[in-house]
Amino acid sequence: MTKAEIVAKIAHKTGLDKADVSTSLESFFKVVKNSMAEGENIYIRGFGSFIVKKRARKVARIISRNKPIVIDEHFIPSFKPAKVFAQRVKGSSKLASGAKKADAPLGSTSTPGSGAATPAGAAPSSQPPQA
Repeated sequence: MTKAEIVAKIAHKTGLDKADVSTSLESFFKVVKNSMAEGENIYIRGFGSFIVKKRARKVARIISRNKPIVIDEHFIPSFKPAKVFAQRVKGSSKLASGAKKADAPLGSTSTPGSGAATPAGAAPSSQPPQA
């Protein structure tokens, strides 16, 4: 769902003008961004928490050059849904029916017993899969 779709849905449900809803939504986003930029967490009961998380300094590696680089400590925004919100999504029947469809990738088939998917149109290998 896009921001425009959210604005349209809220405008339809509340009877408010789309411009007013859009202004309110933009104001909400601005408050969240500015507050988090200042290190302030935002807690919305029944919805969730916008939290600033601290990432420790670490050494990473550029694989192509096998060169270590240092990533300094930094902060990232994070969202943690409220229990009520998470349980509602978890128990959604629409998502459960969509998950069954998403389990098998489109255009792929599986050979019995191999546990591996082969691209559509490709002949399955007669050799057993290697670990």
